[in-house]
Amino acid sequence: MIDRTRSEDFLRYLASQRLSSPHTIKAYGSDLATLADFLDSAAVPAWAEFQRPHLEAWIGALRESGLSVRSVQRHLSSVRRFYDWLARSNEAGHHPANGYQLKRVRQDLPQVLDVDLMKQLLDAPPPEEARAALLWTRDRAILELFYSSGLRLAELGQVRLTDIDLRDALVTVVGKGRKTRVLPVGRMARQAIADWLHVRPEFVRADGENWLFLSQQGRRLSERSIQARLVHQAERVGLDRRLYPHLLRHSFASHLLESSHDLRAVQELLGHSDIRATQIYTHLDFQHLASVYDQAHPRARKGKDDPT
Repeated sequence: MIDRTRSEDFLRYLASQRLSSPHTIKAYGSDLATLADFLDSAAVPAWAEFQRPHLEAWIGALRESGLSVRSVQRHLSSVRRFYDWLARSNEAGHHPANGYQLKRVRQDLPQVLDVDLMKQLLDAPPPEEARAALLWTRDRAILELFYSSGLRLAELGQVRLTDIDLRDALVTVVGKGRKTRVLPVGRMARQAIADWLHVRPEFVRADGENWLFLSQQGRRLSERSIQARLVHQAERVGLDRRLYPHLLRHSFASHLLESSHDLRAVQELLGHSDIRATQIYTHLDFQHLASVYDQAHPRARKGKDDPT
């Protein structure tokens, strides 16, 4: 039987040394547990005995179970990271995933809400019923902050009162890898948050939670509840598509990039360590970039004798 304490040690290493997020650690744990189950069924006694034929058989089993190529790639990435860690103590044997490549996945441009739909959502009138109107005040502040600052769901869910500075128009969030970002908050978002803070005391209970967004029970509004409230408000205002947090983040990045054409600035605001993630994550206006290149680069300017 595979020694699963080693994979547990690896997860603790990710948490304590790499400062990985709970979501990332959970994903690694799930992937490695799936691999351990497979190796046990294949009578592979130790991690060091995991060979390339076993890897190919495991990937085949994952595909037969209905996983997408993208999901299988994530599993493969988990294996690589785990065996890199095992190799530090000479426990990896022959690294089974070294040089192994799946077929590349076509990366579609993300969906976005256009500006008119965003306006329809954010400028919707409040419900007539008093309690529903209170909840809309909170939910509108959530929507505005998502769109204003391009936050991830986990980042927004962890914002405390002390993280928001309406005077200086800033919000401090902790993103992937426990990296802190200080982000601007737009005028409309600041107004929506101020409106929420005015009614927030009605949600506070005796234990005095310090989270910016509270549930009706006075506790931190959970990520699942935030997702559900977005769906509810989209349906209420008649939005013709499903609304989810990353759609607002996509829209933030896309609209900002279309207006500014400043890829590096958008990268910083999104908290991407690799600019390639930003290029994939937004609707990059390649036609505009090509025009800038043609006009600015000394060896690209077209003259009257240009053969084209």
